[in-house]
Amino acid sequence: MKDVPVLLAALLLLTAQSAFADIGSRIWATGGVTTIEGSAGGGLVPWALLGSYASDEEWGGTLALSRAETDDYTLAVTAAGINWNNRVELTVARQSLDLDALVFTLSNGFGLEQDELNQDIFGAKIRLAGDVLYSPWGQWSAGIQYKRQRDFTVPAAIGARDDSGTDVYFSGSKVFFAALFDRNLLVNATARATRANQGGLLGFGGDRNNSYEVMAEASAGLFLNRRWLVGAEYRQKPDNLGFAGEDDWWDLFVAWVPDRRLAVTAAVVSLGDVATLEDQQGLYLSLQGSF
Repeated sequence: MKDVPVLLAALLLLTAQSAFADIGSRIWATGGVTTIEGSAGGGLVPWALLGSYASDEEWGGTLALSRAETDDYTLAVTAAGINWNNRVELTVARQSLDLDALVFTLSNGFGLEQDELNQDIFGAKIRLAGDVLYSPWGQWSAGIQYKRQRDFTVPAAIGARDDSGTDVYFSGSKVFFAALFDRNLLVNATARATRANQGGLLGFGGDRNNSYEVMAEASAGLFLNRRWLVGAEYRQKPDNLGFAGEDDWWDLFVAWVPDRRLAVTAAVVSLGDVATLEDQQGLYLSLQGSF
């Protein structure tokens, strides 16, 4: 991806300036990290939290670089977000999926030569009520993600109906103090209405189903201390394409927040079968800077 060096340089500059700037008054690590779709949350699942450390009457932002390597695929993501008054989050992300293995598998039947899929995602999230730390019922947010394929050749060939689509989700997050082994526990539940195939990377809708379905997503993370968070995520998926079944996603992650301006997330991810290529498992790494 041509824009990766530029974003990486910006991320390093952001971290280098950490001693000279105020980045908001929220408590350490309460902005989460950046999902593969750009919104604040874990790696796979958006949380009710808004990115950065902006609180009321403040604004902040994030820049993130992420990469997932599975047996047959590589996904690279660059993302940026703005948080206004801890009330509204606006995000943008570019996903690039390496298709070499899939193209080799499909080339005889479909004559495909495209070796990469690119998708743009524009997101907005609004905090509806509550606070993740202090409200008895936690924090509640609603979000929307508009996704647009930049080249529809492969998704169209395998039966996808549309090259763009919109996900709508509702999330609730809560931190329980001293809940497990005297450690703080974060839990999150998300309901997502979607038509996306493999998160939209393989288009939207299909011959098997072309209607919106509500999918369940969940996350849980245990704070070992304020710098380390370990946990797991689960994301239910629709099954729209007769060409190949779609499996749910899950991960086991560890997040390290050495500084309020920097977060590093590593995970073991399982994506199941993806477009006839079976049992896709691998590693995920994400670097996020906050300002």
